[in-house]
Amino acid sequence: MSGRGNIWLGAFVGFLVIVIFQWWIPILAHLIGGVVAGLIARGGALRGGLAGFMAGIFGAFILAIVGFFAGAFLGFVSGGFFWGILLSGLGALAGFVIGVIVGIAGAIVAGIGGLIGGAIAR
Repeated sequence: MSGRGNIWLGAFVGFLVIVIFQWWIPILAHLIGGVVAGLIARGGALRGGLAGFMAGIFGAFILAIVGFFAGAFLGFVSGGFFWGILLSGLGALAGFVIGVIVGIAGAIVAGIGGLIGGAIAR
């Protein structure tokens, strides 16, 4: 091993840190998860930044899926049969889009944390 860690392992562990800390410190959880991902990935700031960003993207994917189903459910129960089906589709789309936007913002913060962690690990 030439002083480089595993990017995928760093991204996965960083994602787990984000999920665990999200309940206590919502904004800083992404930064901390990114730092952890960057420390595990090693090899410099860019490599750490990539691992941190990937950790945030994993979270964005999960958030988009949850937003999709939550929007579909809320749209369906808010209307009758016909309107419920229509609102379910619109709610699913809105939930997915909002999940992606919020998730990408979190991924950017995690990428910044990964840059910091990768620079520290170097």
